[in-house]
Amino acid sequence: MDGVYDRGQWTGKWPGEPPQMPPEAPQEQEELRTTRKRFSWLGWAFLIGALVVQGAQVAVMLGLQALKPELMLNSDVMLLASMLPMYLVGMPVLIFLVKRLPAAPMEQHSIRPGAFVAATVMCFGLVYLSNILGTLITTAVSILKRSVVQNEIFNVTSAVSMWSILLYMVICAPLMEEYVFRKLIVERTVRYGQGVAVLVSGLMFGLFHGNLNQFAYAFTLGVFLAFLYVKTGNLKITIALHMMINFMGGFVSSLLFKMIDIEEYMDLALRGNQKAMMEFLMENLLGVVLYMMLGVFVIGVVIAGAVLWIISLVKKKFTFAQGMIVIPRGKKFTTVMLNGGMIFYCIFWIGMILWQLLW
Repeated sequence: MDGVYDRGQWTGKWPGEPPQMPPEAPQEQEELRTTRKRFSWLGWAFLIGALVVQGAQVAVMLGLQALKPELMLNSDVMLLASMLPMYLVGMPVLIFLVKRLPAAPMEQHSIRPGAFVAATVMCFGLVYLSNILGTLITTAVSILKRSVVQNEIFNVTSAVSMWSILLYMVICAPLMEEYVFRKLIVERTVRYGQGVAVLVSGLMFGLFHGNLNQFAYAFTLGVFLAFLYVKTGNLKITIALHMMINFMGGFVSSLLFKMIDIEEYMDLALRGNQKAMMEFLMENLLGVVLYMMLGVFVIGVVIAGAVLWIISLVKKKFTFAQGMIVIPRGKKFTTVMLNGGMIFYCIFWIGMILWQLLW
């Protein structure tokens, strides 16, 4: 048999051969190359920004060490020396580079008060659950390597003043991070589909934190906030939610940890000193009550958030619109992620996370 004929016409394939996909048109190939280059530029911009941040931070630390070494004993000064290079040097460089990419205008949509409350509960539940998962993983790694994996964010918040936490974590960080990781990224990737923009925003945001403790919840938080941004086009909503998350997770939890020496109580419990435990609880009664209230709040939002997530998934409320430019099926991952900039951005931050875990 020489081939297969359909109504006397050659079909172009042998018997049993799967149908061949038509070759991509030159215009489609060029569009894919342009798309890949833009995602690569995005990755390089964020990698260069991260390197500039770290370089500026090292320069400031060396300057302090040379001029005023006694200031390095002050945790608030050290936090300031870390944040200022990021906000005044690294982030402006990153923003300048990212803005060279074309941005798509975002349509503005209002959100009902009830929907905002539901989004808040879902956001808190998601963050707390992912934080628990990240803690379990780091605990497992600690057991395997027989040494504690340092929780960088806890080390910082437990050392600095509450005013520093309020200024940097609750006010400055949400404002800068929502502008950079939501507005800049989403507006430059949403043309390729809302799903692409949401995942890229969440992944780059999570990796930028540089440690597993924060990556677990920063990734899920970034994905959820990016989803809200592509649906509303309103950055004020994501900033407000981000501030509330950081207020509860950074400010309130740190305040309670400083009111109650949990490690001292656990030490007394392990030694079985019942009398000392009761004395400790009475001396720290206010802090204990507030700590219990925080625990009830966490359990409540996790349960309520889980219920709302299940309802939303059943009703298929999480839908993503296609973009103006449709990346062919089967080529999204290779186009978006397998390019020079995104590959090196991921390698750099995954290396930082592994360093934090293993050393």
